[in-house]
Amino acid sequence: MSAFDNSDASLTPLKIVIAGGFGVGKTTMVGAVSEIKPLTTEETLTSASIGTDNLHGVERKATTTVSMDFGRITFPQQQLVLLLFGTPGQPRFWFMWEDLALGAVGAVVLVDTRRLLDSFAAIEYFELRKVPFVVAVNEFDGSFRYDPNEVRDALELKPDVPVLLCDARTSASARRVLIALVEHAQRMSLAQRSPAAYDAPAR
Repeated sequence: MSAFDNSDASLTPLKIVIAGGFGVGKTTMVGAVSEIKPLTTEETLTSASIGTDNLHGVERKATTTVSMDFGRITFPQQQLVLLLFGTPGQPRFWFMWEDLALGAVGAVVLVDTRRLLDSFAAIEYFELRKVPFVVAVNEFDGSFRYDPNEVRDALELKPDVPVLLCDARTSASARRVLIALVEHAQRMSLAQRSPAAYDAPAR
């Protein structure tokens, strides 16, 4: 099955970006939720990455995304098909983000609370470009559990940015995050078009 074919003519395609730091689970999330075999650009980490890629907290990670991940998921009742683009996490590949984010209606910023500082770059990226995003906390086995409001405070997020807990390995959890993102993007779009966004005329 192609990314989008004639049988999908009644569906509205929406481009979604899955972003975040190195090793937070972006490839895993795309693979868990995609209804097609996901396209991945995973390469084996070698000694050449020593001193370049920060492996603190993910020392056992053996591969890395060097370009992007791609998958898709359909929500027939909403007549939507989400085209999922996972970004590479290492700073040396950030130049690819501009192309991957072009035309996206929203983004999932996946975070690992053990390496929260790695999340700020993605958050700032989408804030500056005014792209709606949600923060999804990937609850790794053995990691300390935080309340979403604690994560919000630590990341200095605006009150309207949804923060969700998830397990990027499971389809149901990833679907919930994507649904929350689409709903958030729709609210943001309506708010921008609402007459209430303009000052009422003086009486």
